[in-house]
Amino acid sequence: MDLSNGKNTVNLTCTLDDSIEKWSEFNPVLYKADLKVDAGSANATGSATFGMREFSKSQSDLLLNGKKVFLRGTLECCIFPLTGRPPMEPEGWEKVFLTAREWGLNHLRFHSRCPPEAAFQVADSLGFYLQVELPLWSVTLGQDKATYQFLYDEADRILSEYGNHPSFCFMSLGNELQPNFNFLSELLAYVKDKDSRHLYTTTSFTFERGHGDWPEPNDDYFITQWTKKGWVRGQGVFDTESPSFDKDYAASVEGMPVPLITHEIGQYSVYPNLKEIKKYTGVLDPLNFKGVKQELKKKGLLDKADDYLKASGYLASLLYKEEIERAMKTAGCSGFQLLDLHDFPGQGTALVGLLDAFWDSEEVTDAATFRQASSPVTPLVRFPKAVYTNNETFTASIEIANFTDRELKDQSISWSMKDEFGKEIGKGTITSPVLSIGLNKLPETISSPLTNTDVTRMTLSLSLDNTPYKNEWSIWVYPARLNPDKGDIVVTRNLAEAQQALAIGKKVLYNPDYKKTAGLEGKFVPVFWSPVHFPKQAGSMGILCDASHPAFTHFPTGNYTDWQWWSLLKQSKTIVTDSLPAVTPLIEVVDNFVNNRRLFNLFEAKVGEGKLIACSMDLLADWEKRPEARQLYYSLLEYMKSDAFNPSSLMETNVLSRLLTAGVSSGASRPEDIY
Repeated sequence: MDLSNGKNTVNLTCTLDDSIEKWSEFNPVLYKADLKVDAGSANATGSATFGMREFSKSQSDLLLNGKKVFLRGTLECCIFPLTGRPPMEPEGWEKVFLTAREWGLNHLRFHSRCPPEAAFQVADSLGFYLQVELPLWSVTLGQDKATYQFLYDEADRILSEYGNHPSFCFMSLGNELQPNFNFLSELLAYVKDKDSRHLYTTTSFTFERGHGDWPEPNDDYFITQWTKKGWVRGQGVFDTESPSFDKDYAASVEGMPVPLITHEIGQYSVYPNLKEIKKYTGVLDPLNFKGVKQELKKKGLLDKADDYLKASGYLASLLYKEEIERAMKTAGCSGFQLLDLHDFPGQGTALVGLLDAFWDSEEVTDAATFRQASSPVTPLVRFPKAVYTNNETFTASIEIANFTDRELKDQSISWSMKDEFGKEIGKGTITSPVLSIGLNKLPETISSPLTNTDVTRMTLSLSLDNTPYKNEWSIWVYPARLNPDKGDIVVTRNLAEAQQALAIGKKVLYNPDYKKTAGLEGKFVPVFWSPVHFPKQAGSMGILCDASHPAFTHFPTGNYTDWQWWSLLKQSKTIVTDSLPAVTPLIEVVDNFVNNRRLFNLFEAKVGEGKLIACSMDLLADWEKRPEARQLYYSLLEYMKSDAFNPSSLMETNVLSRLLTAGVSSGASRPEDIY
């Protein structure tokens, strides 16, 4: 073969036999091609490492080597606090990918960027599915024509340089792009024609009118947070719909012509971990964290910082679990992309991770717990609510998401229902002849009468026998018949009545109409993304209480927000007490780290000769629909009738009227208001 001066292109074909192994997360086998050129006295060698795999689609199913696959992903936004740049050697990427794998993930999306060679090498060896993007996050696309040529050239460079890597599975033209979709359509057609080894999408979601709620005509897959038929992420529904665990997004994805990936789900803000400050020994100085620490110290709240972290982190992990499970339960959904498993310290300080910016655990939950809802095989159940009464029977249907590379045959599945003391009230075993690849709906159901239970938190556990795959859920059971006895306690919504009773030494449970009470909007979900970047949010981050306090003896709870608090928090106002004398909180609300106010929903105080409990959550309405409100009311009354009720904080009678006007009223917000 003659080679001319300059660049020569030679096409060689190598026939492979049936023994070739295909690359995947379960078998990340790699091959190496060596090339040697002998041209007289000129000799040269070269090599390339690659894997054999085929990503494809069949309607809304995403296929790898002909088998359904589900992406369990998070974003990588170039967060490297010590260097300010991504690692250029494999060792620097091993922690990223190994930690993501430990937390049950198989996919990373590189937000508006392409990683260096070292990242692909590690992802290849571990079987990670990567989404690469052009360096483009623009809402003014079309104003600068010089950008167009750069994007074509950069796409050429990315595909040429990294296209052989089997981990390079997906490519998006950028993040939330606007507005020139004619240009984007032409560019998408160009890259698809240039290299067919990857799947492509026009943009990782968009807010552009007329786009973003259904795939573009040439998309291989579609990334979105909603469709023209409804939401596909919990941020839009968890604060507006009462907790239910039998829902999915099937109605929103009906008729979807390509695989759908949910966009940047989560974004539940977690309080800053001030212990992280000492880790910043490189090029970045955590002035944001230091500022929060300084303000907490000034306000006498520094000793609360770790409690705020744990309370907000617990709530975030609770919501991430339900986010992921709803996506997995949705036929027609092919994966999720979290924002984020780890913190994003930029864009106003977006601390949305269960891991910090260094890919270390915040210790608000652990990897094993998180993996229960994010594994190649995930046990799932459907049941309608979080709160039950003891004249009901708990029933749940079972689903098993099997996104391994093979069917599971004759698999036995065990379940149990236990109360908070470990007493078992129900159990069973089911054997499934075949768990195919994909979502499997079992014909059997779980059924457990609750008639022999008192007030308790129950834990439902589901596991695949002789495997590491298991999952757990909580429900709360309250008495169906309960007649709280006020005794000599004055229970009132009326301020004047409360003041008069306190003046003559009475015990008062003051529960004003929250709709007429000044304060912050009652919220269940925490701050979205960043309270700095989106400052108009209601802006709390969950509750903090002492579960062992006698006020909660008859109301099972942990120290932090859980699903049984939903209606109590939604039907409430959060009281701002910064300008008022100190009182003893029974339920403290964690404020966002921009404001760091003292926020309460329930407190006690001594007022003159009287004793007061004030509650800004509605305890008295809709007991038939809200047995949790009745139960908390009962528990508070029993506490107030006991010798344990002896508030130490002193408060003047007139402070009670100031309390109800001390906060800033805020109207009800909608999920869309964050934008």
